[in-house]
Amino acid sequence: MRTAFAALLASISLLTVVEPAVAEPNGPRANLPQLEEEVMCPVCGTLLGLSRAPAAERQRAFIRGLIRKGRSEDQIKAALVAEYGPQVLALPEDEDTDVFVYLVPLLGLIGGAILVLIAAISWRRKAERELPEVEGPSGPEAERLDRDLDRFGP
Repeated sequence: MRTAFAALLASISLLTVVEPAVAEPNGPRANLPQLEEEVMCPVCGTLLGLSRAPAAERQRAFIRGLIRKGRSEDQIKAALVAEYGPQVLALPEDEDTDVFVYLVPLLGLIGGAILVLIAAISWRRKAERELPEVEGPSGPEAERLDRDLDRFGP
């Protein structure tokens, strides 16, 4: 009796350990909240998770139906693109734009820093040219300054 119970317990624990390791045939299982963050509403152009438009509700129903059929996330996205067009994806899948997505902001940042540096140098030079020449004290003021310096200085 004890050995049968131990064998049953061991097989149940083995199944719980092995079961998650089995790969799904269509890729990772899709879920609606994740897809709502990656798909746009076809009418208002906002993320599906933020939209309450009737078209967004129809799109959610379409996604739920595909999830019930066991479709993977990539298959659902492909079906959405076929149904609504490529603008339905929040991030385009075109690999050619990947370089520009990172390069354009970086170039803008570098260009902005260069412009700020040029402007700062220009303002500084202009300010140096506009400084009036200050003359020291003359006459009785110079004599008084010398006496004060002698009296308070070392």
